[in-house]
Amino acid sequence: MVPGAAGWCCLVFWLPACVAAHGFRIHDYLYFQVLSPGDIRYIFTATPAKDFGGIFHTRYEQIHLVPAEPPEACGELSNGFFIQDQIALVERGGCSFLSKTRVVQEHGGRAVIISDNAVDNDSFYVEMIQDSTQRTADIPALFLLGRDGYMIRRSLEQHGLPWAIISIPVNVTSIPTFELLQPPWTFW
Repeated sequence: MVPGAAGWCCLVFWLPACVAAHGFRIHDYLYFQVLSPGDIRYIFTATPAKDFGGIFHTRYEQIHLVPAEPPEACGELSNGFFIQDQIALVERGGCSFLSKTRVVQEHGGRAVIISDNAVDNDSFYVEMIQDSTQRTADIPALFLLGRDGYMIRRSLEQHGLPWAIISIPVNVTSIPTFELLQPPWTFW
């Protein structure tokens, strides 16, 4: 059954109600869609850093999401060349969120998506805040649930791919609910 106007209204009203129940406002989320590989072709939800980093001034229709090597991105990246002008996928841990963002920025990345290192985390968003160093970062920094980050990295490994292709940001308010393809392992 394809929802009509009632389904559309449900999306418009359900998201804010659901988000309010979790203590977030709707504008505290940013969405991106994996275009390739196909087995993870979903719309993912992330939260922007609270008090550091830039914002997206451009929508990237097709950009690479490159897993950082080493995954925690606390120093020099062995694949930094591939991160230049792309978006880095980084794991939480080892150093501050701001430090990770600065490492990606220094390698020429356009943004960083930091996934939780708790791979079973499919519902708890961490508030990324500035560390005590008074440093800044100019690129957008987003937090991704651990389960989502794990599933993206696992798919890339299974397919032997060095990166995923994504669109970011995605305006989910323009997508009818029956087309809103979210990961099956993550539900609101």
